[in-house]
Amino acid sequence: MKKILLFPAALWLLTACVTINIYFPAAQAEKAADRIVGEILGEPKSKTDDKKATQKPGLKGDKGALRLPLDAPAPSLAVRLLDLLIPAARAAPNFSVDTPEIRRLKARMKQRNAELRRYYASGAIGFTADGRVAMHDAKAVSLRERNRLKQLIRDENADRVALYRAIARANGHPEWESDVRAVFARKWIEKAGPGWWYQTADGRWRRK
Repeated sequence: MKKILLFPAALWLLTACVTINIYFPAAQAEKAADRIVGEILGEPKSKTDDKKATQKPGLKGDKGALRLPLDAPAPSLAVRLLDLLIPAARAAPNFSVDTPEIRRLKARMKQRNAELRRYYASGAIGFTADGRVAMHDAKAVSLRERNRLKQLIRDENADRVALYRAIARANGHPEWESDVRAVFARKWIEKAGPGWWYQTADGRWRRK
């Protein structure tokens, strides 16, 4: 009888000692940022991406399906019980970037990009190291256009900040905003067109 009573107590102590740490899923965020920035800047979708999207992973017979060795040891009873009680402790978080707010922001930025592209190409503006847009060479824009460009920059930066915040909130972790911003900052620069300008971490301007 004592053994039966001790087992639940031991199990409770075991689960109480488990700390569930949800780390920022950098790899998933990187893929999401790559796709979103590509959509906004008008990067064409590759055939490889289309093929990946139509594949159904995990089916029997797939070459990429995960298979365990036949002689792999079975999980212990404690591990199986923990999986049932607290699966979040072992599962990676699902990184979400699809909410009505995120879709609205992407649509606005994509539409605005049609007007911004010529300013990127002329060197009038460029990407900053913190995921924003800034004036690089005001002389590359006529005085008549300058006020319009300044407004475009303000609107674009407001939407970018809102996008980073919305993605962090969509995943239930507002504290991830700075991490999301850092990932997107790299992607904007990575996907900048030839001849476009960007800022390095020390504030210096460089041309792709």
